[in-house]
Amino acid sequence: MSTPRVLVAGETLVDLLPERSGPLDRVERFVRRPGGAPANVAVALARLDEVPWFWTRLATDPLGDFLGRTLDAEGIPGRFVERDADARTTLALVTHDEDAVPTFSFYRAEGPDARFEPGTVPDDALDAVDWVVFGGVVLSTGAGWRALLDLVRRARERDCTVVFDPNARPELWDEGEFARAIDEVLPLVDVVKASPDDLELAGFDAGLDPEALARAVCGRGPHTTLLTLGGDGSIAVAAADAPWGPAERAHPGYAVDAVDTTGAGDAFLAGTVAALAEGRSLEEVLGFANAVAARTTTGSGAMTALPDRGAVEAFRDRVGSKTTEERD
Repeated sequence: MSTPRVLVAGETLVDLLPERSGPLDRVERFVRRPGGAPANVAVALARLDEVPWFWTRLATDPLGDFLGRTLDAEGIPGRFVERDADARTTLALVTHDEDAVPTFSFYRAEGPDARFEPGTVPDDALDAVDWVVFGGVVLSTGAGWRALLDLVRRARERDCTVVFDPNARPELWDEGEFARAIDEVLPLVDVVKASPDDLELAGFDAGLDPEALARAVCGRGPHTTLLTLGGDGSIAVAAADAPWGPAERAHPGYAVDAVDTTGAGDAFLAGTVAALAEGRSLEEVLGFANAVAARTTTGSGAMTALPDRGAVEAFRDRVGSKTTEERD
């Protein structure tokens, strides 16, 4: 295997998916699936032929063994996959509304995602990669905050492009802490992928239109912001210091009958990173990332539904490529 160009950092956990939509007190059976936003991104990148390093921590309990076997089967290198004998696997109970939109309830007492340690990824590994990708869940713990910010600061010193997904989960944060965390993180990152809901919880003005919202994020430090808009596709805004130049682009998305939107944002992020790493234009990035996300929603489970590159290209050929718009 060639040396990875991308390093993903963050949690791997078990999603418990209900047999039916609706409130948890009406659900009798759940299905176990591997999950965690960074784990989904890492696996999606591998399926898109951009195999990354993945810094994560797994418990040594039976569920941690299940997750370890899953990452192995997906071809994720084990160099930075740590095992923690003092931790218990984090669980996320997932519920869906009638539009297949998920909400999460976390059970993470003594979870390995709260036990990251600074310096685990050495400087020589960062010297060898071009992209570092991380999310907001691990930042909600003191140890995770210290470890990931140490990683990000060292990555910036080595000219890595740092990509951040806030992945807002308000139940993991005390009131106001998520917004304060995002304020501190944004000046340290280059590219942000988020939803308007993420950014509202981060303290941005909910009344802004998507383009203005993306520009507001860029005003806090990142040179590029990509907003996912559900069935309305996505937009990208790049500032003058972006490697691909100043631009505003939009893609209307693809019409699909969604079965489960869990992990669609992670699939979009993986498609974005894979396309940017290939040197594609911002227009092509949006088209490809939207296709990866749309194809993912046609199956159940965040990680299990992630498509490979062949499936994405077949989907685009079948559904038809949409024209990316340039915004003045």
